Amino acid sequence: MATPQAFDGATDRYVQVVPPPAEPYGSDPLLRPWLARQLGTAGLDRAEQRLRPLAAEVTGPLRAAHHQAEANPPRLVRYDAWGARVDRIETPAGWRELGAAAARHAVVALPYLPRARDTWGAGARVVQHALLHLYGPESATFTCPVAMSDGAAALLSLPEVDASVRDAWLPRLLSTDPERAITSGQWMTESQGGSDLSTSSTTATPAGAGGWRLTGEKWFCSAADAAMAVTLARPEGAGPGSRVLAPFLVPRYAADGVLPAPGVRIHRLKEKLGTRAVPTAEIGLRDANAVPLGDPAGAGLVRAMTLVVVTRLHNAAAAAAGMRRGLAYAKAYATARGVAGGPLAASPLHRATLGTLGVDTAGAFVLAGHAFALLGRVEVGADPEAAAELRAVAPLAKLFTGRLAVAVATEYVECFGGAGYVEDTGVPRLLRDAQVLPIWEGTTNVLALDVLRAVVREDAARPVLRRVAAAADAARAVAPALADDLARTAGALRDALGEVAADPAGVPARAGARDLAMRLAAALTAALLVEQATHARQDAAAADTAREAARLWIRRWLRREDIAVDAHHAMDLLT
Repeated sequence: MATPQAFDGATDRYVQVVPPPAEPYGSDPLLRPWLARQLGTAGLDRAEQRLRPLAAEVTGPLRAAHHQAEANPPRLVRYDAWGARVDRIETPAGWRELGAAAARHAVVALPYLPRARDTWGAGARVVQHALLHLYGPESATFTCPVAMSDGAAALLSLPEVDASVRDAWLPRLLSTDPERAITSGQWMTESQGGSDLSTSSTTATPAGAGGWRLTGEKWFCSAADAAMAVTLARPEGAGPGSRVLAPFLVPRYAADGVLPAPGVRIHRLKEKLGTRAVPTAEIGLRDANAVPLGDPAGAGLVRAMTLVVVTRLHNAAAAAAGMRRGLAYAKAYATARGVAGGPLAASPLHRATLGTLGVDTAGAFVLAGHAFALLGRVEVGADPEAAAELRAVAPLAKLFTGRLAVAVATEYVECFGGAGYVEDTGVPRLLRDAQVLPIWEGTTNVLALDVLRAVVREDAARPVLRRVAAAADAARAVAPALADDLARTAGALRDALGEVAADPAGVPARAGARDLAMRLAAALTAALLVEQATHARQDAAAADTAREAARLWIRRWLRREDIAVDAHHAMDLLT
């Protein structure tokens, strides 16, 4: 988004000034208080040593790299000058700089680094979420390969993965040296099934010396320029269905690091609605070299879910971060745009709109942040309570923030009027890129059915409802009305879950799965905002912001009330 002069003397015409948004770390009303609560004072001080330098880069060279990458989408070169098949994906300098920055700032590596775990323990995932919150919104969606690389690293870290495979690939995924660091792609879906993995037809055949050969067609392969990919295949002799599928690592390039690996062919790059800087391809495998990630004969899909949980959390982080940065741009524009004799930011109606968007943005942030905090407790402390809660929270956070992100991005485009519909302002990208978030890593309906299975088979809603009840108790001393709302919501959800448990395969349970998931997510988010609001170590301004966010979220999402007047008054706090 450029910042031209307000008056163009050469043509005697008005040109709108669009100021850049404020620096993304210091201006965020929730980020620093959230980190202070999660990490403590000493942990926050150490985290800021990483976060402030990244924020400074985001406002300068990384924003420029983002624009350069968006303006120069990837290009597939199938043949070299002499006719040799090369399947080379050419990416612009901005894309490569964004990848280098992700490595330098340890956006993937941080939660795996021993020194980070020594410093923050389980909170290393909390710091990673903060890095993503700053880096992601203007990374030309380099958060996509970041997410898949993190998921691949989590999968490679499992003890059942052969040590030689781990040692060959994991250090490069976690390298903070841009010259050595690599990323991973994810080649899961096939045209006939999409998210229905049971129809996957890619086969895996043993090839001796621990190697395998894969043959099949993968339809939506994100980050196709990555040095490796994780894919699913059906091992030779395995039966039908999805549970027998096994994860394999496919090297993307031959030994020279330039030519495609034997048996890997890129049919075409996808032309997508959004995320246009991300190379996404249709890829054919013909006896392609691969190595299994764990025993191909045992619990392969369960093992692959390690990757899926991580990427779902990244999806939620991208949604929340994009909402916050879009709000920053919309507010900056409102301060400069004149309407009815004054700045747009002074209009009560526009203030109410921005304030309401601030409420939704606050909710998305705490929901995504909580999911990362749970993941850290599972990875570092093997916390069984966190693991039980994460089984519900991972799909809930992904599906709810994805839906919020699209709704909010629509509002952001409208906040800019006609300029929001013009591509070279950069504003339409907010909506185009948001639209993928309810689709990647499972659509809303797919995730809702995952939640249904988790709450029925694993009683995964219990820790969520326990958190809601605890938040009601915590709120009673400071806001009895909020406490009553939370208690009523918890009771209604228990009744609904009881009906679902009585006939989980029935039409009412399955047809109502989306509504149930949304209600659970909204209640959990309310509880998280109340927890933040009642935390004693916050300063007065942060406490006021958190209380307003919690109060207005509950009125908007649990009571379903119009919050416009209060959102107008709270706009400055929330944005």
